[in-house]
Amino acid sequence: MDWTSIYQARITTPQEAVRAAIKSGNRVFLTGNVSVPQKILAALVEYAPHLKDVEICQALTIGSADYVKPEMEGHLRVNTMFISHNVRKAVHEGRADFTPVLLSEFPLLFKRGYLPLDVAIIHVSLPDEHGFCSLGVEVGLTKSPAESAKVIIAEVNQQMPRTLGDSFIHVSRLNYIVPVDYPIVEMPMSEEGNSEIVERIAGFIAELIPDGATMQLGIGAIPDAVLKYLKDKKDLGVHSELFSDGVIDLVNAGVLTNARKTLHPGKIIAGFMLGTKRLYDWSDDNPMIEFHRTEYVNDPFIIAQNERMVAINSAIEVDLTGQVCADSIGPKLYSGVGGQLDFIYGASRAKDGVPIIALPSTTTLKDGTPVTRIAAMLKQGAGVVTTRNHVRYVVTEYGVADLYGKTIRQRARQLINIAHPDFRADLEKQAKELHYL
Repeated sequence: MDWTSIYQARITTPQEAVRAAIKSGNRVFLTGNVSVPQKILAALVEYAPHLKDVEICQALTIGSADYVKPEMEGHLRVNTMFISHNVRKAVHEGRADFTPVLLSEFPLLFKRGYLPLDVAIIHVSLPDEHGFCSLGVEVGLTKSPAESAKVIIAEVNQQMPRTLGDSFIHVSRLNYIVPVDYPIVEMPMSEEGNSEIVERIAGFIAELIPDGATMQLGIGAIPDAVLKYLKDKKDLGVHSELFSDGVIDLVNAGVLTNARKTLHPGKIIAGFMLGTKRLYDWSDDNPMIEFHRTEYVNDPFIIAQNERMVAINSAIEVDLTGQVCADSIGPKLYSGVGGQLDFIYGASRAKDGVPIIALPSTTTLKDGTPVTRIAAMLKQGAGVVTTRNHVRYVVTEYGVADLYGKTIRQRARQLINIAHPDFRADLEKQAKELHYL
């Protein structure tokens, strides 16, 4: 039987697919980021009252999350490996679970059978002439779990770009095919708070990036703002868990060529993308871009093979010894480790690597009170994502602290110098009380 006959035979509605494939007690993988399969997920929510104890495993998902509403309790329960905004309340209220794991190891939980999957719900492009669908905008976190599941339900979207690399799955692997035609969700990298502060941080980071660097760009306004300061650099490259619209202008300007990469020269290597329709259209069938599995892209020992590897990641707070909290506010779980440690460690092991933690020096509480993010000690219960042994550069709008090979006394002094001036005297007092100074 040729692939077109298989394809036609497996076409169904979202409702029929969910009823046929998902049973009580199943563990289900849900494709995430901007690739959430909207029609199948809506059908699952509708059918949920007929199900008991279905576990939904996921990472970051963008969009509304009816599947974690209180009325889903006992029917659907999310187990997320990264706490996105739309599931945070459910996690805090104990209606959803959080599993801490490095992003590089997320797909391995399924691949190696720690979390055996009954069903994977995925989102793909139209098949090509050989019957292969591309996983499109989200490859890295999806390919291995999809291959590990007993059953695959796939939305086949006319508007999903066909991205290249290790990004394909044959229609014969898809048990239920749901044809759809709707735009991929857009997620522009918006400004975070004070844009002037973001711009100043981005300027300091750009000074640390050498010609010929390979860059990892985390989520958020700071990594995206950095790209605007790189127009005078030469032969930059990208090896990153994700990228966004900012890379297009650098490619068009001849700055981002990937020519001096030591691994995959000439190619942008990533696991997924977050951005706008402009980015999705640009990435469609673009031979400069290769998407790979996250257990490969985020493997620190793969990352380290890129000379001049620059990793740019954010934090919630940093203490005076260099401990970086990026996943919780005190004991209150906020996000997850993501790819931060993968890339900070990978960049630190690379020849001439530049591992960077970047954050504004303050944040503001709901009542308007400013709080320092360079703290004498992390809040009680805070999670340490990057240890004091892994940290190197910390950047705020007041400058750069290079902590590598520095004593606690030297670290405390450098970090106080890049804290907000209003908090420096108090930080110095606390540092002396702790015998750091």
